[in-house]
Parts: sequence; C-alpha cells; structure tokens
Amino acid sequence: MTRILITSAIPYINGIKHLGNLVGSQLPADLYSRYMRARGHEVMFICATDEHGTPAELAAAKAGQPVAEFCAQMHETQSKIAEGFGLSFDHFGRSSSPQNQALTQHFAGQLKANGFIEEVSEKQVYSNADGRFLPDRYIEGTCPNCGYDKARGDQCENCTKQLDPTDLIEPRSAISGSTDLEVRETKHLYLRQSRLKDQLDAWIDSKADWPVLTTSIAKKWLHDGDGLRDRGITRDLDWGVPVKDGEKDWPGMEGKVFYVWFDAPIEYIAATKEWADARDMDDSAWQRWWRTDMGADDVRYVQFMGKDNVPFHTLSFPATIMGSGEPWKLVDYIKSFNYLNYDGGQFSTSQGRGIFMDQALEILDADYWRWWLLSHAPETSDSEFTWDNFQASVNKDLADVLGNFVSRVTKFCNAKFGPAVPAGGLPGPDEEDLVATLETRTRAYEAHMEAMDVRKAAAELRAIWVAGNEYLQEVAPWSTFKEDPDRAAAQIRLALNLIRVYAVLSAPFIPTASAKMLMGMNTLETSWPEDMNVALSALAPGHEFTVPEVLFAKITDEQREDWQARFAGVRA
Repeated sequence: MTRILITSAIPYINGIKHLGNLVGSQLPADLYSRYMRARGHEVMFICATDEHGTPAELAAAKAGQPVAEFCAQMHETQSKIAEGFGLSFDHFGRSSSPQNQALTQHFAGQLKANGFIEEVSEKQVYSNADGRFLPDRYIEGTCPNCGYDKARGDQCENCTKQLDPTDLIEPRSAISGSTDLEVRETKHLYLRQSRLKDQLDAWIDSKADWPVLTTSIAKKWLHDGDGLRDRGITRDLDWGVPVKDGEKDWPGMEGKVFYVWFDAPIEYIAATKEWADARDMDDSAWQRWWRTDMGADDVRYVQFMGKDNVPFHTLSFPATIMGSGEPWKLVDYIKSFNYLNYDGGQFSTSQGRGIFMDQALEILDADYWRWWLLSHAPETSDSEFTWDNFQASVNKDLADVLGNFVSRVTKFCNAKFGPAVPAGGLPGPDEEDLVATLETRTRAYEAHMEAMDVRKAAAELRAIWVAGNEYLQEVAPWSTFKEDPDRAAAQIRLALNLIRVYAVLSAPFIPTASAKMLMGMNTLETSWPEDMNVALSALAPGHEFTVPEVLFAKITDEQREDWQARFAGVRA
C-alpha cells in the first residue's frame, strides 16, 4: 500500500466555477483519488477555496456584502456544488483559515531568516478613478509578446508570459476601465527565487516522467528572456494574510498583506492541518503527509491543475518550500491540462460565458458531465465542448452501451429465471474468450489510470463495456434459452456478475451510476477484479437482485436545442 497525497488547484472564491475549471483540476484529481482508494492505497485528497486578493474584494462589493461574509457564503456554495459532482475531498478548506495565516507567516519568517526575502521600493500603478493601488491582476492591456488584448499585469493567459503591469501596452484598470493611471512609489517584499534557479532547474530536470506541457511551461519561465525573476509577495490591500515575520510584526509592512499567489499554495498544507484540527488530532496526523522528518518521505504527492497555474506550482511554491530550509514535501508529479473551450469560444468565469457547475447540475445528474468531461479531457491540446458532441457521447456511451447492457441482462433474467442469479450450465469457449478480453483490457485500464492518462483510461473503460455487449450479441441468451436453458443460465450468470465488475471499474468515472448498479445487484462487494475468473463468480447462484432503474436517459434533440439556446449568451 502506498500513501498518496493529492491536491487540485484551489478555485477562486469570486464565483461559481465553469466546466472548464472543473475538468482542469478538481475532476481528474477526484478520478485519480477514487481509483487509488479502490486499489487499496491510503489517500489524502485536499482542496480549498482561494479567498484572498482583489477578486474576493470586488466580488463581495458587487454582491453588497462584507468580504469575510461573502467568502464564507461562497465557500459553502462551492462546497455543496463539489459534493453534487461527487468530488471526494478528504477536506475542502479555506485559504482565509487561521491555519493558513499562521503557516504563511511562518514561511515568510523562514525565508527572511535564510536571506530569500528582499525589501524593494518600487513603482506601482495607482488608479485615480478607483482611488487605490491596482494589483497586477487588475491591470489589463495588450501583451507585448503575443498581442493578446486582455493580458493581465502579472501574466498573459494567452501565451503564459510573466509580465509586470508596466510591460502592458495601453494599460487600463480592470475595475473601472479607466486609463487615468499613474505610477507611485511603495515598498514591498520580494521572494528572491532567482537565487534558487539552479536548484529548481535541477529538480525539474529530475522529473523525466512529467507531462511535456508541465515541463515546457516551467522551462520557459526559467530560461526565456531574463529567466526566472524575483517576485513580489506583498500587496497594498485590506483583505488577506497580514504581513508578519512569523509571529512578529514586520517593520515597514504595516497595512500590507501577502500576495494571494504566495499564500494560496501554502493552503494545501494548511488545509491538511484544518482536516486534522477538525478531528481533534495532534500535529503528527497532518505532518506525516507534509514533513519528511515526520514520515512524508514515503508519500507520493500529485498535483492537478490547468496550464495557467503551472508556473506557480513548478517554480514559486517550490521556491518557497526550498527556501524555508525545512523538510517539507515537494511535489512528485504535476498533471497539467490545456483549456476546455465552449461552443466556438472560451469558457470565462469573469465574463460569465459557458455553462457553470450549478447550472449543469440543474439539468442533468453529475455522472453525465463527469463522463463527457473526463473522456474529452484537454490533455495534449485544448478541447471544445459542443452540445452536439455532448448529446452523442452520452447517448452512445452511457445509454446505448453501458445502460443498455444492464437493462437487457437484468430484465431478461428476471423474466426467464426470476430475480436471482440462475444456477445451471458451465462456461464454454465464448465465456473463456470474454474473460481473456476483460483481463487484457482491465490491465490496460489500470495502466492508463496509474499513468493519469485520463482519455486513454476512459476509452479503455468504454471498450470493456463494449466487450460485454458484443458477448451478449454473440451468444444471444434469449435465443439459447429456447434450445438449452442451462446454457442460457450460464451466459446470463456471467453477465450479471459482469454488471458488478462494471460497477467497480466505472466507479472512479461515474460513482452514482456505479452505486445504482451495486444496489441493483444487491451487493456491497466492491473488491477490485484482480482475477477476472474470481470476479465473475462473486455473485453465486441464488443471489437475489432487482432490475435497476434506467441508468442513463438519452438526451433528446429538443433538450439539446433548448440547452444550446439557453447557454448561448453570458451568465448574468
């Protein structure tokens, strides 16, 4: 058994996330977590809401609420939606927690003591129209590298180039749109991550198994242009973690807070402490996941995120950990994703474009979305959600292949043999061929899941479903029954057991449907099919079952057209 620590990029608190956010981090992380638990590993799956910075302040102001109240309410909302999608977090924390504040201040103190913090007097953009300094993310303009006209002051989302606000062409306030900006002097703390460049470079080089997308972005930030630059880790804001040197005040930093991208990744650690504190456990309970001097040296740590988050998780957060000089666990594997686009354009939380997680659950159960998103995950390139493709995939994969198999087998058995696994007959060559196929494909499915090749795993799972249907068509128990009822009994007995196997194998992708299949088969037996012959005899003759309700209803043309029209515009 291996201990596996899994984190997915923590979503901003400023609104409900769209399906592109979901498939870029939380959903594949849940898939991997569920699979690893099913294989008997000890898993700690952590996520949280990212609650600091200007996005939270602006969203709260728009909602007419104090920022702390808004964040508490939105955390509850996001938590309920995550539950609706079956995301099996061990803990869903908050970056505004006391645990994260203390840990963030602790890391800052350690970095200062080790010479990795520098006080810098700098010029920062001030908006006269807004009456405030503008954080980098709230200055927009044209990227000098690629020409994208909505680049932010910290990074261009289009080409991922690291930027300063003064790099932007025709900068404007993202709050008011005003171009009445001026540069004023202020003092901030910088993380001297450039001093860790060689150490970071060697560490990334050691990760030969990382996806090309992950390493290429990291290397680009390390070596392009001036290479890895020192990064400001404080801001002139009211909402955030107050700047302190551990527990001590930091002279000259009064009224400032740590930059959200400094404290947010630390929340992965803090959320694990939140988990332990909520259960009245001592510190060893969370430290065994994070400190190598407390047992975390045998933990495999895997992160899931969209490509826009890669630079901070391959460089800035590791620099924080390395620079602390303390034995914290570094990530072992980063699974990064490209973007999921929406029906000819881009999903956008800020612009309200696309279908959002709460809207999705209003029209269909989570498994419909989970299957489509994972089977179309944007791993090697950007992918696109279209309603036509969604309808076709749901109807063909879920309704016609998996759902149809379950329905045909249980209804036929109930009608001809009664509501119990029938006795009689022995397996023949057809059954042996099916078992061999299932063994081969299940081992391939496992390999893809272990490698976190999400689309390949989905394709292999579908092929396993197809194999059962092809067997059913080939042996045709409804015809066999007329000539040889015992032979038909053996065929249908194997098929009933295969429903249980399908439930177990499919649970990481479609947990609700899996539970329905197990309930219909009247079993709590969820052991992984290590040996297919053993797995296909788990339900013995006489074991009672019920005919499950329809697993997946087909999406009609009328529904597709209605949804396509309803979500064609932007969310209010």
